[in-house]
Amino acid sequence: MTRNRTRFKADTKQPEPSGTPEPTERPEDEGNQLSKQLLQNREMFQEAFKNCSDVVFREIRFGQETALLVFIDALVNASNLHDNALRPLLQQLRGETDEVTALDLEERVITLSQVLKIRKRQESIDAVLDGNAMLLLDGLDDALILNVSGGTRRGVEEPVTEASVRGPREGFTESIGTNIGLLRFKIKSEHLKTVSFSIGEHTKTRVLLCYMDNLADPAVIEEVSKRLDGIEIDGVLESAYIEEFIEDEPYSPFPQMQYTERPDTVAALLLEGRFAIFVDGTPFVLMAPISFWQFFQASEDYYERYFIANLIRWLRYAFVFIALYLPALYIAITTYHQDMLPTSLLLSVATARESIPFPAIVEALIMETAFEALREAGIRLPKTVGQAVSILGALVIGQAAVQAGIVSAPMVIIVSMTGIASFTIPRFNGAIAIRMLRFPMMVMASAFGVFGIVIGTLLLSVHLCGLRSFGVPYLSGIAPLKLNELKDILIRVPWWKSVLRPSSYSKANRKRMRGLKPSPENRTGGNRE
Repeated sequence: MTRNRTRFKADTKQPEPSGTPEPTERPEDEGNQLSKQLLQNREMFQEAFKNCSDVVFREIRFGQETALLVFIDALVNASNLHDNALRPLLQQLRGETDEVTALDLEERVITLSQVLKIRKRQESIDAVLDGNAMLLLDGLDDALILNVSGGTRRGVEEPVTEASVRGPREGFTESIGTNIGLLRFKIKSEHLKTVSFSIGEHTKTRVLLCYMDNLADPAVIEEVSKRLDGIEIDGVLESAYIEEFIEDEPYSPFPQMQYTERPDTVAALLLEGRFAIFVDGTPFVLMAPISFWQFFQASEDYYERYFIANLIRWLRYAFVFIALYLPALYIAITTYHQDMLPTSLLLSVATARESIPFPAIVEALIMETAFEALREAGIRLPKTVGQAVSILGALVIGQAAVQAGIVSAPMVIIVSMTGIASFTIPRFNGAIAIRMLRFPMMVMASAFGVFGIVIGTLLLSVHLCGLRSFGVPYLSGIAPLKLNELKDILIRVPWWKSVLRPSSYSKANRKRMRGLKPSPENRTGGNRE
């Protein structure tokens, strides 16, 4: 009785001739090649994954021949691996008597959609660590990389940091593949390009640069690609790592990149000619170039009717001034410019501060520091008790401080209004910049009064005018003045008037609609009978 035997051999298919010669192996790469001996490859990978209990080495026998499957248990989709790799191998090759090549396995045995052949040892290890399975065959120096990545990841949920009344409810997750899929659902165009980078010596984090090739400025895309290529670090765990490496002015308190976990926000900015950076392991996507005005624009502004959006946007601008200047103005007026207050109000403030032993600047610093501490405690505590602690802490501390004569009642009101105003800024990193700058403004006001506030404002304006986000002026639209971009800064015009894309970000193909005013003649669907 003869025994069926499967014999593995290298692919005999000759490569098609091309004008470019095949690259030759470098001498330093010889030690990085896989061997044709399965036993030697197994020992090499067992040594590489020594003391890694979650790495699985699964032997598969076909008659007298042996194959080896290597994967990390927690990173693969077990059902996908079983149904599309293990079962076809065991069923179809069990009675095979002819010689089988890696090409045969790839084309007629393994039913996975993505199978890659790799010959280098380190690339094979990286593929396994990235969540793929590796199939090694005796007699072949090619490893078949099977795309069965999976594992347990958080599903698509509503964004936590960017809640809205109207608009899509889906948010990015920690899976970069899922995130790209969510973006592809929004933009169904072949012009949406994704360039992959692997950053981090140990984490080898996958980073994707996304842009519309017919809208984005090629010089900007080339510059950001160069900056991403130049990052050298042992690990990248969040998109903030990338942001600090590639931003223009790292010492500025103002962020030069915007982050979001909303796919609709990323799609909207890509359609304006900007780029986005996806980082595996985080739901927050970076976007640039940006301007200062973006931090006061919420995604909901573009889903509500423009009358409501404009009213809310003006309200935000007013509260930004309150968040930045209100404590400083109170200090300056009560310390140097009492004649600016009406007599009745001046007497009320003087009576409230009569028993306070501290000057206004010390009083303000005490209350602002306490408010920031309560806000931080409310974030760090569990959700069930965080809000209660913040509210009770503010009430109890404020009331007790007033009764003890440490701070005055007007100062409690000022700090409370300032805190509420800072919460109206839609972007958290923009709100942090305003909160930080509030303290230097208070110090300037205590030293020079209103003149100190004017000096601080001039210094701040000079800094903002000199700031750039990937070559785009930070105050673009106002400085330099661009009338077309004012349609989305001071006001939000109706969509049928937003004919052109912002010239600061898109240099070509700026027209995005006809711009016809809605009328019975222009409505879709025609006239009803």
